[in-house]
Amino acid sequence: MEAIVKTDFNFPLQQSKYVGKVRDVYDIDGKYLVMVVSDRISAFDVVLPKGIPFKGQVLNQIAAKFLDATSDILPNWKLATPDPMVTVGHKCEPFKVEMVIRGYLSGHAWREYKAGRRTICGVEMPEGMVENQKFPQPIITPTSKAAEGHDEDISKEEIIASGLVSREDYEQLEKYTLALFQRGTEIAAKMGLILVDTKYEFGKKDGQILLMDEIHTPDSSRYFYSEGYAERLAKGEKQKQLSKEFVREWLMANGFQGQEGQQVPEMTPEIVSSITERYIELFEHITGDRFQKSETEDVQARIERNVSACLESILK
Repeated sequence: MEAIVKTDFNFPLQQSKYVGKVRDVYDIDGKYLVMVVSDRISAFDVVLPKGIPFKGQVLNQIAAKFLDATSDILPNWKLATPDPMVTVGHKCEPFKVEMVIRGYLSGHAWREYKAGRRTICGVEMPEGMVENQKFPQPIITPTSKAAEGHDEDISKEEIIASGLVSREDYEQLEKYTLALFQRGTEIAAKMGLILVDTKYEFGKKDGQILLMDEIHTPDSSRYFYSEGYAERLAKGEKQKQLSKEFVREWLMANGFQGQEGQQVPEMTPEIVSSITERYIELFEHITGDRFQKSETEDVQARIERNVSACLESILK
């Protein structure tokens, strides 16, 4: 299958198109969004030169499953998933922060900790911790959403003082973030997984807070396998994990961390195929479902057909 790395649709009542790192988002009549999850892949805030077949389907279907599984906690933007790579939903006014929540000292938090810092986003981290150790309780480490480049760590007080989010709304976002993470943790545990950290995006529609975008996917979350976690931690070994971290590790091993002047290593067909296989493995472990590869004959025409039929019913 050819990876879908670019789309250029013209849907009914389409007003604009936004191209993100991975998603192409079409504004329909200023009221709805058509989010096409492409096969592009990004790491270190850089879109890599080749797409990963079926990655868009994997992410879209995981997100749809978890949006449905958390809709009792708060409403979300999703109205329909008319195509394996597409979600159609409400257009919201997004909050300009991403709510990152961490249950374990991993990734960016560990890199900060290893560098000697004990505060991240205004949150104190205990002394004497080791990589991948569980925090006494999950910590929320928000980032400000950058239009381009890297999102920046920011504290709760900075968010409120700068007027990015009101105190009342921010405290509600914290409650939702903790509740969603708890639900994600419980679902992961049933699959023999640990939800290590993740991020949520929220917006407002008609004065109501809605959960937006993706949720609990391997692009927005880090998972460890539960089995052997304690033994690996005790021995100081790397955890067996389900996330996009394996892509970052491959890049770092080949001298790329998104710094100026660094070159993305060659993405051979074997590398691309292995990343596809890992994403399918992620899907099956995270959801407990078998992955059904969507039809690959003229995917762009399929998407256009499916989305147009969906919009016809929504816009009636």
